[in-house]
Amino acid sequence: MRLGKKMGAVAAGTALTLSLAACGGEGAGSSTDGAAGDGDENVKVGVAMPTQTYERWIQDGGNVEAGLEELGYDVDLQFANDDIPTQTQQIDSMITGGVDVLIIASIDGTALTSQLEAAAAENIPVIAYDRLIRDSENVDFYTTFDNFAVGVAQANALLRGMGYLDENGEETGEEGPYNVELFAGSPDDNNATFFYEGAMSVLQPLLDDGTVVVPSGQTNFDTVSTQRWELETAQSRMEDLLTSTYTGNDTELHGVLAPADVLSRGINNALQSAGMGPTLEDGLPVITGQDAEIANIKLINDGVQSSTIFKDTRLLAEQAVAAAQSFVEGEDPEANDTETYDNGVKVVPSYLLEVETVFAEDIEPVLVDSGYYTMDEVESGQTAE
Repeated sequence: MRLGKKMGAVAAGTALTLSLAACGGEGAGSSTDGAAGDGDENVKVGVAMPTQTYERWIQDGGNVEAGLEELGYDVDLQFANDDIPTQTQQIDSMITGGVDVLIIASIDGTALTSQLEAAAAENIPVIAYDRLIRDSENVDFYTTFDNFAVGVAQANALLRGMGYLDENGEETGEEGPYNVELFAGSPDDNNATFFYEGAMSVLQPLLDDGTVVVPSGQTNFDTVSTQRWELETAQSRMEDLLTSTYTGNDTELHGVLAPADVLSRGINNALQSAGMGPTLEDGLPVITGQDAEIANIKLINDGVQSSTIFKDTRLLAEQAVAAAQSFVEGEDPEANDTETYDNGVKVVPSYLLEVETVFAEDIEPVLVDSGYYTMDEVESGQTAE
């Protein structure tokens, strides 16, 4: 590890200091040469986030930064505005600036090979955050949610919202057919594939037996994917689907599989503009989501959006911080999955977190009681500044 030349980090809540001798790639050693703030440089961690456009990434960046600073580490937090060259330049700068660990939520999981090679040359551990970095052996750890399970939960939420399943996940006896349209995430985001595969593991048998129908015929991932997770792209595609498949006939749309809240809002915009709704009770199609963004939680509370998948990013940040601390201390981070996440070159040791499905009745017990949002924020659709 590179970590040897700096190390005087103060462990959170203790007076212990840790100092690692230069190790030349042979592991971390201990030293008493100094403590944080007494002349030696602190441990420095680079945190690369994809964008500030979406609420969740702002929260992720802030939570990771706060956790690292609590350990006494210096943090270089950068947002790349969903621009790949910007993110590569930011990571290059972090490496040349002497970071000891990198935490990266990539924009394009295949675009960082040279940066990871540079990090490896400097013995800088790399933690992939939420999005798997592909096609490189120089990814040391991955912290994320169970992304296949996210897709399963979204499909089940769609079926529940349309009435095929009850709140316990049991069939209600309603046979359909249910007309749905499918959306997937950005093709350059490895998670998008897991989400879609998870959803289709539930929906495909129902498509095969005719319980669920996709009137547009668009079910291929490449066709239904949404580049960069852009709201406008999802809205435009939904408008096109309504025009090509549902205008001028009696075909009724019952539900839309949306893999993220930002896409859900675009889809809802298109449906509302076409005169559907304005609420589920008024015949608005069921729309799923993910990330529990506050604007969408208000929509769910108001009976407009059916559901979302809550991924508690506070816990994800904790795991990323814990992994960084393990590397700093010369240890391997705790992994609970060493089989699933093959990045094309290696299976990356991973820590997977669980997710929760949120319908209107779940907002208070899941989101408010846990302190994630207040009820005032839910009702206003805005977080407190």
